Formats: sequence, structure tokens, C-alpha cells
Amino acid sequence: MKKASVFLLSLFLLAGCGYKPSSHFAKSVLGSRVYIHVAMSREDPQNTVLIKDAMSNAFIDKFGSQIVAKEFADTVLNVTLKSITFKPLVYDRNGYVISYKTIANLKIDYELLSGEKGSVTTSGDYDFPIAADSIISDTKRFEAIRYASEDAIDEFTAVVALKGLRYSSDR
Repeated sequence: MKKASVFLLSLFLLAGCGYKPSSHFAKSVLGSRVYIHVAMSREDPQNTVLIKDAMSNAFIDKFGSQIVAKEFADTVLNVTLKSITFKPLVYDRNGYVISYKTIANLKIDYELLSGEKGSVTTSGDYDFPIAADSIISDTKRFEAIRYASEDAIDEFTAVVALKGLRYSSDR
């Protein structure tokens, strides 16, 4: 009972002070229809597909956006995979790597609903363990790239949300 009343009190306080999540402001800038183009990487075409899927899922999940053809879009995003890096994080006592950090660097060129154009370079990371004396499997590698890319997309979302907050009339 006490937990429920604390939850309700928190909810009323947040609603009463006009709290709006960052996705509200980002969606006001992006609109509801988004076109995403991810430039194919000749060196690593599989990662490009992963990033396109991660971006599409992020926009659908976070904003309820529709992924549409370019001519119907409110916002056009052109994404380029700048780099993917795997760095050893933790070694066991025998010197074998048992944990890695994946860093994904993306460049996102955008044309917003308002006609504003710009470019943002973002990076995201993801830490993951592996068994000692083993190599990174393709499954682990793809998973790490997907999560690191989603983290970079979250950084882009924050930049867009700030633009929405700055231009919003309902703050």
C-alpha cells in the first residue's frame, strides 16, 4: 500500500510540474515520418545493415515514428558508420582478455521538419564479456555493434530533443 501511494504521489508531482520526456521534444522536431539512409561500408557491409536496423527500431520504439520513403518523410537522416572499435577492458590472471568495449562512431546528417539541416557525430559504447582464451564470435560481435549503435542513436536523440526544447512553446 505504501509503495502504491508513493508511486501515485510521484506521478502527481511530475505531472503537476509539467514534466515531459525528452522524446516528446525530439518528436516535435523530427515529426512522425522518418526516412533513414545508412551509407554502405565496403569494408563491413554487415555492420551497416545492423546499424540501419538499430536506427529503425530506435525511432519506432522511442518516438512511434513511421519509417517511410524519402518523398513522404518529415525528416531525412543520412547515417555513415565512421568506425567500429573493439578494445580489451579486463584481463584474467593469465593475461587473457575476458571483457571488451565496443565503440561505434556514427555521423548523422539530418534535414528536419523545419527545413533545418545539420550534422552530428555521435559515439556509443557497449561492454561485454567473453570466455578466457576465446575469440569474439560473430553473434557477440553483431550484438555489441547493435547495442553500441543504439547508444550512439540515443546521443543523437538527446541533441534533437534539445533543439525541440529550445523551439518549444509548451515548455
